[in-house]
Amino acid sequence: MKVLFAATALACLSVAHAQPLTELQSVADSALTESGAPAAGVAWVTRDGERSVAVAGVRSQDAPDQVTSDDLWHLGSNTKAMTATLAARLVEAGVIDWDTTLGEALSDLGLEIRAEFGPATLADLLHHRSGLPANLGRFSTIRFLGSDDSRDVQEDRLRYAEIILAQEPAQPRGAFVYSNAGYVIAALMMEQAAGQPYETLMREEVFSPLGMDSAGWGPPGEVGANDQPRGHGAGLFGGLSAREPDERADNPPVLNSAGRAHMTLDDVLDFLQAHLAAEDGPYLSARSWETLHRPVGEEAYAMGWGVTSEGALGHSGSNTMWLIRARINPVQGRAAAAVVNDGRIQQMSPVLGDALTHMLEAETP
Repeated sequence: MKVLFAATALACLSVAHAQPLTELQSVADSALTESGAPAAGVAWVTRDGERSVAVAGVRSQDAPDQVTSDDLWHLGSNTKAMTATLAARLVEAGVIDWDTTLGEALSDLGLEIRAEFGPATLADLLHHRSGLPANLGRFSTIRFLGSDDSRDVQEDRLRYAEIILAQEPAQPRGAFVYSNAGYVIAALMMEQAAGQPYETLMREEVFSPLGMDSAGWGPPGEVGANDQPRGHGAGLFGGLSAREPDERADNPPVLNSAGRAHMTLDDVLDFLQAHLAAEDGPYLSARSWETLHRPVGEEAYAMGWGVTSEGALGHSGSNTMWLIRARINPVQGRAAAAVVNDGRIQQMSPVLGDALTHMLEAETP
């Protein structure tokens, strides 16, 4: 069985000259045509909550059902900023600290942790500077394959930690290694500190408070129903293949915290608006927002965000069957997201980047 891993990249954050914001449907239509994806969606929101969503195309290339503005989209590694936001909530609640070490947080689990990993902090993990490898090897990952309903994800996180924390470091602590494994361990640390599963904490501390009611995990929809967009990946003999939302259509549930959230575009905007506004309470303090958005090192990676010298935030996410790009431009006072249900990243990414640039740099009517 194929192991996917979360194909991830920082979003390129380019700046273009301002132009009038045309009716958003035309931006979605252009993204669909230029990408060749089965479906595309675009959305933007302002600091004060003005927003718009538009979609185009079909849920599956094998059926005529059109996508709707209420459909769910897979976010891939854009889940990471949401995991980091949970961490900020727990830090403010006194449940855990940014400088809590991996060794401290997991001391009661009886794990054999390599000495190099013990001093890594929660902040190190969220900045990709813990020294952990990017992923488990493909052979080790196979043992975690399965659907959300068939796996005990808490037990899987523990077993995952047993394997990854016994491996050799990819780099010394402090060096940048983009690590899905690091976000799995961060989730384990938080659930150990809070005494609740990561998924419950996300619902109670991120999704519900921010009004992200559609949020869930894994490939959206029911097998055989075509009730939600299908991810599409390379076919066995070339071309594009629609994937039913089973265990083969995503990474294992143990990677929830690194890249398996799904939700509507409107709920994506709820999250982006919260980070765009970065208001001082009641959800988070100004200090916490600043911590989440502060870039570290020459890679200029914050907690789940790439950051430009002008302070714009961006990230991309893909499980090789979907692609989303999101960007927050505090200077323009606007955030935007563009998505496709197609994992051909090299072909899709420039088109989504153009859509983001149009939405962020255009003038409102």
